[in-house]
Amino acid sequence: MKNPLFILFLFLGTLFLQAQEIKPISKKAVLKQVSEKNTSIKISEQEFNVAKADYKQTNAVFLPNITASHTGISTTNPLMAFGSKLNQEILTQNDFNPALLNDPTTTRNFATKIEIQQPLINLDGIYQRKAAKSKMEAMSLKTERTQDFMTFEVEKAYMQLQLAYKAVAVLEKALEAANANKKLADNSFKQGYLQRADVLNVEVRVTEVQNQLQTAKSNVQNASNYLSFLMNDKTYVVYKPTDKLMISTFSIEDKMVSENRSDIKAMQLASNAYEAMNKSDKMAFLPKLNAFGSYEMYDNKIFQGSANGYLIGAQLSWDIFQGSKRFGKVQKSKAEFEKSKLEYKQYVSKSNLELNKAKRAFLDAENKLKLNTLALEQSKESLRIRTNRFKEGLEKTSDLLIAETKYAQKQLEYYQTIFEYNYSQAYLQFLTKE
Repeated sequence: MKNPLFILFLFLGTLFLQAQEIKPISKKAVLKQVSEKNTSIKISEQEFNVAKADYKQTNAVFLPNITASHTGISTTNPLMAFGSKLNQEILTQNDFNPALLNDPTTTRNFATKIEIQQPLINLDGIYQRKAAKSKMEAMSLKTERTQDFMTFEVEKAYMQLQLAYKAVAVLEKALEAANANKKLADNSFKQGYLQRADVLNVEVRVTEVQNQLQTAKSNVQNASNYLSFLMNDKTYVVYKPTDKLMISTFSIEDKMVSENRSDIKAMQLASNAYEAMNKSDKMAFLPKLNAFGSYEMYDNKIFQGSANGYLIGAQLSWDIFQGSKRFGKVQKSKAEFEKSKLEYKQYVSKSNLELNKAKRAFLDAENKLKLNTLALEQSKESLRIRTNRFKEGLEKTSDLLIAETKYAQKQLEYYQTIFEYNYSQAYLQFLTKE
């Protein structure tokens, strides 16, 4: 006898699926949505913008630093009072009176000043700029690789959705066959041709298929939700693929990991950035040459400038010794550079390892596909023969159930193998993309 609670849950689950919007979608449409709205891609783009902004900051190595200020003071300090009058060009003979020099009256001074500092030779800054540029280019390539990875994820997720729908279709047919066999078994039991135990076995088979079907429908929702996540779509509708799950054609000959692959090139550029930073730390031992200049206006009234003057010059500065700080920085940047070179070699080696593993997985899937195709044909024919014999009363119920179960399993295994075969191809293309 069927479990009434299970039937109720199955009925409610079916109603829930029907109540949700089912939206047909093609792989091309998914790829378009992901390229435009995927959060991982947007994060990667912002990381590039951060690196680009850091690079723009290094323009200070060549461009001047210009500041403007307006300062107002009121003072009775003898030195400040005399200097303020001197800057305002209002000194008179009376201002040299010792009494006034030593005890001046309140003097007001307003100064407007424009200053320019122009770097001329700053070798450590030049190498810092090179490092920032290499980092920016590396982040650009990282963004490109992120897009490649999301394309691969779409391939996988879309195939998972196709596989989930195939499983639902197989199990719905299996459920129809199981119900048909149950009807035959009930009739045979009423006519005295079958034992009650045989009928119960058929009912157990129906329940098993119902459970599997419910799981398959849940997998459809899970695959749909993952596609929604990739597309940054918060409606979370149930998608239905318009493209069929078909066997792709692919050749693994001459497939190899290229050093022009975007993520590998990004690793190389990151290593270049560490090398430039190491050179920058070394160049910090050398002197720096900077030009400077200012234009100043003075008055005893705010925002006025009756007196003015300018100052220009150049400064050669050399930090001869800063304890052991700079030596430590050079050692640290050298170690980071050597580490980046080792990480690059390790990354390339690991990529080749992944490629060899993916090639073997592809060949295994190809061989498995051939065998499962043959097994599916054999189990289908076996089920046909046993079903006909069962209708004539010449076959045991248990044998029919075994054949029926095996055929459903082989169908699921066949579509699963197609998924594995196509997935291994997509992964190989992702690993070998330049």
